[in-house]
Amino acid sequence: MVAHFGTRLRKGAMTTAVAAAAVAALSASQAPGVTTDGQGRQTTGADAESTPDGNGDGSATGNSPYYTDLPPLNTPVPAPTIGTPAATGEAEAGIPATVLDAYKKAADSLSASKPGCNLPWELLAAIGKVESGQARGGNVDAAGTTITPILGPVLNGNGFANIGDTDGGAYDGDSTYDRAVGPMQFIPSTWEWAGEDGNGDGKKDPNNIYDAALAAGNYLCRFSWDLSDQADLNSAILSYNNSTEYLNTVLSWLEYYRKGTHEVPDGTGTLPSNRSDGSDGATTSPSPSPSPSPSTPSTPSTPAPTPPKPSPPAGGGTTTPTPTPPGPTLPTTPTPTETVDHLEDAGTGALTATAGDAFGEQVAVRTETKAGKAVAKVRVRFTIVGDTTDATFTGGETVATVVTDSAGTATAPALVAGEKTGDFIVRTTVVGRTLTGLDYTASVTARQADTLVRTSDTALTCVPGGEFADQVEVKATYNGAVADKVAATATLIKSADDATENDKGPYFKDVDGNTVRTLADLTTDADGLLKLPKLYADDTTGTFLLRITTTGGATLTVELTVAAAATPEPEPTTTS
Repeated sequence: MVAHFGTRLRKGAMTTAVAAAAVAALSASQAPGVTTDGQGRQTTGADAESTPDGNGDGSATGNSPYYTDLPPLNTPVPAPTIGTPAATGEAEAGIPATVLDAYKKAADSLSASKPGCNLPWELLAAIGKVESGQARGGNVDAAGTTITPILGPVLNGNGFANIGDTDGGAYDGDSTYDRAVGPMQFIPSTWEWAGEDGNGDGKKDPNNIYDAALAAGNYLCRFSWDLSDQADLNSAILSYNNSTEYLNTVLSWLEYYRKGTHEVPDGTGTLPSNRSDGSDGATTSPSPSPSPSPSTPSTPSTPAPTPPKPSPPAGGGTTTPTPTPPGPTLPTTPTPTETVDHLEDAGTGALTATAGDAFGEQVAVRTETKAGKAVAKVRVRFTIVGDTTDATFTGGETVATVVTDSAGTATAPALVAGEKTGDFIVRTTVVGRTLTGLDYTASVTARQADTLVRTSDTALTCVPGGEFADQVEVKATYNGAVADKVAATATLIKSADDATENDKGPYFKDVDGNTVRTLADLTTDADGLLKLPKLYADDTTGTFLLRITTTGGATLTVELTVAAAATPEPEPTTTS
C-alpha cells in the first residue's frame, strides 16, 4: 500500500527512511518562495510569506485551510499499514466523472478565450484536490452542484484570516464573517467579481463545479500570466492561496495528474484526510438550516448531555469547587490593516485614453495612520465602477487587489480602455476595513484621425445618368500611425465654402435604391482604410465636391466631374 503525506505523516504508514525519501523526491522539483511586486503579482524569491497575514481577502480562498495530503509514490518496499489501508496509486489517480468533465470544459473554454494562458486542466484538478478533495470525492448531482455544501472555517481571525461578512450570508450562510465556499473554495468577496457561469444555466453558483472550475481558470489566467512558464505558474497558484506549502502541494498533484489519470463514478473519489489547520477534514460544514415552513413540523432538537456530577470525597460531605482565577490579559497587537485611518492619493495623474488604448497613468494610493504615517502590507482593492464602460485592468478584470509596499503605496494595474467612450470611476478601498475610499474619474475619448488621403489618384468622372467607375477609398492616420476604427462621415456638399448637403449632382444609393447624399456612421477598418459605396450621377453636369471628415478633425475634399461624353468629330469626306 502507498501512504499519504501531509503536515503530519499518517501513523504507521511508512518507515522513517521511506518517508524521508518520499519527501525528498517530491521536494526536488518544487519551487522556491515568492514575494509580491508592486502590481500585486507574486514572483519567485527567497523570502516568501509562508503563512497568511491577518486578512486573506487578496486570494481566491482568503488563505483558508487546505488538504495537505501529497500524491502517493511508487516505492519498491510495501509500506506497513495500520487500520484501514490507504488508497492505491491507481485509486488516487481517479477523478469523479462530473468533476473531471468540469475541469476539462473549463480548460477548453480558456484555451479559446485566453489562449496565451496555456491553462492545463490538470492544474484545476490539482487545486480541486487540495481545496476540497475533488468536491468531497465527487459528491455532486448530475448538474455538478454539490449535494452537501462545502464550507471552510469561519474566517474570524481565530487561527485564520479575519474577513468580516461581505455577502450578507448569501453564499456562505454567515452574516458575521466570510467562509470559503464550494469545491474550489472561493470566499464570497472574490466570487462576487470572479464568479462564472460554466454550465450555461444563467447562474453563477460557487457550489457548482462547472461554474467554480471556470471561475478558478479565469482567476489563474488574470494578469496575462502564461502558465507554461514556471514563474508565472507559481505566481498564479500563490495568488489562489498565498503559502509556499500550498504551492508545493498543488505542484505535486499537478505533476501526478499529468502522468495519468482516469474517470471514476461520482461519489467514489478518494478522500484526503490531513489539513493545514490540523483537522482531519472528514466532515463538511453545513450551511445554517432555514427556519421550518409552517406546513412542515419541526423536529425537536436533542438536548445536550448533562455533565456528570463530581463524586463526593471519601468520608462524606460535599466539596465546593475552587474557581480558577482568570489568567492575565495579554495585550494584542493590531494588524497593519487595523491601523489604517484613511487613504491618500499617491501622485495619480490625469486618467485619459483613446478607445482601445492603454492609459498612460495608473491609479496609486497610500494607506496612512491617523498621524499620517504610511502603512505597509495592507490590501487595497481597485474597482472599476458601473456598467457604462468596458474598460478593464490589464488581464481583463474589473477588480484588482494590491498589497501596499514599504512606503504604504498600492498601484493599480494599468487600465485599458474599451470601445465605449465617456467617463467612469475607479474606486479604491481598504480590504477588511470600512473606511471612506477614494474615487478617480477616468475618461475614454473616441478614436481619432488627423490625416486622410486617397489611396488612388485616378480622376473620378462620370457621364450624366451614369455611375462612377471607381469607388472612393481613403486611408486615415493619427500621428503617422494607422487610425483604425475611427468614425467618419461622407457628404456631397454644395461648394468649398458651403458644407451643406447638395441637392443635385452625384449621389449614393441606400439599400432600397433611394438617393442619399450623406453617409454617417462610417468606420475605418483595422488598416485605417475606408471604402465608400459606388457613386451615381443625375442629369446635372459640372464639377462637384465630396467631403469626408473623421473624429479628430481630419478632412478630405474629393473632386467629382460629371460631363457628357465627347462627340467624335466626323471623318472628312473625299471627292474623286
